[in-house]
Amino acid sequence: MNDTTLLLVGHGSREPAGNAEIHAFVRQWQARQPGWRIEVCFIEFAPPSLHDGLLQAAAGARRVLVLPLILNAAGHVKMEIPEAIEHARAHAPGVDFLYAPHLTACDPILKILQRRLKQAMAALDMPDPRGTGVILLGRGSSDRAANGEMAKMARWLQESGEHELVELAFTGITWPRLERVVQRQALIGLRQIVVLPYYLYTGTLMQRIQRQVAHLRGQYPQLRFECGTHFGFEPEIFQLLEQRVADLLAGLPDSRLSCDGCKYREIAHELGHGHSHEHTHGPAAAQAPVHVHGHAHGHEPAAEPA
Repeated sequence: MNDTTLLLVGHGSREPAGNAEIHAFVRQWQARQPGWRIEVCFIEFAPPSLHDGLLQAAAGARRVLVLPLILNAAGHVKMEIPEAIEHARAHAPGVDFLYAPHLTACDPILKILQRRLKQAMAALDMPDPRGTGVILLGRGSSDRAANGEMAKMARWLQESGEHELVELAFTGITWPRLERVVQRQALIGLRQIVVLPYYLYTGTLMQRIQRQVAHLRGQYPQLRFECGTHFGFEPEIFQLLEQRVADLLAGLPDSRLSCDGCKYREIAHELGHGHSHEHTHGPAAAQAPVHVHGHAHGHEPAAEPA
């Protein structure tokens, strides 16, 4: 691993505490894997930027493993990170960039949710799942596949326990919102509600969730609410990333081979825009090669900017 850099890509937050948690996560991961060179960058709101991070990771390396610290795949995973990697390839032609899948809806994430739900139930006066509704609360996306991953996790959580109702809500972008789902659960006679945030780290949205739940407690005094926390430093997150590293080093296909991602990016370019975050390209960017995928799509891929 001496010639390999692991680049962890976080979303970034306007709340400094959220970015600080990701830096702390990197320090803990480095302690778990002292022989690895691990760096971090952010898609927005915090330095180093995605483009700077990729070039810094490439310095002195033969190979860069790009690891999205992101739960669901939407525009960042499908468009911005691949485009930034293409730009980095043009500026570091001797370096091999490998792109791992995002964390995804999977059994390790389910284990975290199960543990969070168990903790929340223990905090309630009447820990009876038959009278307790569960709401999985995520950011929300304009990408239906990303919302679908959350819906899958809600279903898995329901099937793995005794709760009759595990519903989905979003803090923005799409529907339903938390207040509407609480209203429905109250109307069918549930006495307690557990809100499980589907977030990796703290930030402005986690602060907003706490305020919303406090407001709901006042609005529904007959209900008991318990609100979980973001995932943070759970061991499953480290293990998922370590599995991503092992898969890439073993030569397993990386996420550049996602037909869904190709389609998503083509639609965006047909609408006349690529990624939304400004950055400065060097002169070589204009000469960046178009990435050619090694599988058939049944269509001609549109040329993409570097």
